[in-house]
Amino acid sequence: MAQLWFETALLPQGWADRVRVRIDGGRIAAVETDATPAPEGERHAIAIPGQCNVHSHGFQRGMAGLTEQRGRPDDDFWSWRELMYRFLDRLDPDDIAAITAQAYVEMLETGYTRVGEFHYLHNAPDGRRYDTPEATAAAIVEAARQSGIGLTLLPVFYAHADFGGAPPAPGQRRFVSDLEGFARLVDTSEKPLGEDDRLGIAPHSLRAVTPDELSHLTALRPGGPVHIHAAEQTREVDASVAQLGARPVEWLLANADVDDRWCLVHSTHLTEAETDALASSGAVAGLCPVTEANLGDGIFPARRYLAAGGRFATGTDSNIQIDVAAELRALEYSQRLRDRARGCLANADEPSVGGRLFRAAGAGGAQAVQGDFGIAVGHSADIVSLDADHPSLIERRGDALLDGWIFGSNRPAIDCVWRGGKRVVSSGAHVARADVAARYRKTLAKLLA
Repeated sequence: MAQLWFETALLPQGWADRVRVRIDGGRIAAVETDATPAPEGERHAIAIPGQCNVHSHGFQRGMAGLTEQRGRPDDDFWSWRELMYRFLDRLDPDDIAAITAQAYVEMLETGYTRVGEFHYLHNAPDGRRYDTPEATAAAIVEAARQSGIGLTLLPVFYAHADFGGAPPAPGQRRFVSDLEGFARLVDTSEKPLGEDDRLGIAPHSLRAVTPDELSHLTALRPGGPVHIHAAEQTREVDASVAQLGARPVEWLLANADVDDRWCLVHSTHLTEAETDALASSGAVAGLCPVTEANLGDGIFPARRYLAAGGRFATGTDSNIQIDVAAELRALEYSQRLRDRARGCLANADEPSVGGRLFRAAGAGGAQAVQGDFGIAVGHSADIVSLDADHPSLIERRGDALLDGWIFGSNRPAIDCVWRGGKRVVSSGAHVARADVAARYRKTLAKLLA
């Protein structure tokens, strides 16, 4: 039984001092406050719970920075997507494992301890299923094992290029399934998963899935999470109105029994009525502010949504930059830029912007990927320690620590990370960083030659 002691720690009931955490079998067995350190235990300064990343395409980490040259006057999400298709055409399962492991190492180093992998790269480059159908899912599991991150695998169903059941484009051949084949793929993808892993379903979007297909998909894993892209782009919204007679989120809320199993990823373009209805549905809005800014998607109406009681979490999506604090900071800054105001996502009950965002994202993330959030008995021991000597944290107390970390610091502010009770980050670096980076370098040298 391991023991950790912290000068101060963020617990579900608030900040507490002199906190001793006992860990047994990877889970928290006891939490004591005003406690003395155990002679055989470790001592650290500041503890916060790990966050859940609800939306990742791990392989896209290998593309970071490669699409930052303007290719045409109307460069946007859709032109970026064509470049992404060309990159993924080169990947085999070993490449996927190597790139995804690099992404997961960076997630852990920045405070994410579980990831929801929105996994749609199922087929071989010629579009056929691998002889072992779960080959690419197994590559994701391999990356999670090497890094130590908790995994919620979300196999993606993708059948069409656009609304109305349009046939898939050639660049989408590595994603495509029919319902029967996808059901088999989900079953086989469960084989490499471990006891602490989770499995859900991800209908890609209303562009790629018809209403009839969606009703079949949500029944495949009763009780499991359901994630779907929704209203990321205005072109998508316009096409949805033309084909379905309703905007994507509007249609889902009216027709898909959206509840607390669901995570609507992006949900960027909402009317006020949609915003309020999504907030009251119990679903989680899976926000990826750094990627959404990088792709020019737009700004989520977070101020109204949170005021209406909406639940949200963060994801790293394209993995252009991987950092818990960066996602939360970008969310707040997007509201400030739009409204020309400050402190947009705080309120009278939670005046600390960082504190409110961190707690809300943590709760929403745990719901969306069926993980844990909080230093509490029975939870997975997913704990992050901050460096009290970082310039943005010196002499801070309580939520001022979260404000200093999110708005005033960067990666070196994180000292150690424990995932399932095992220390996977020490002195700011993942314990397997060198090995993972060497494999990643070799993989990119091959792919980009």
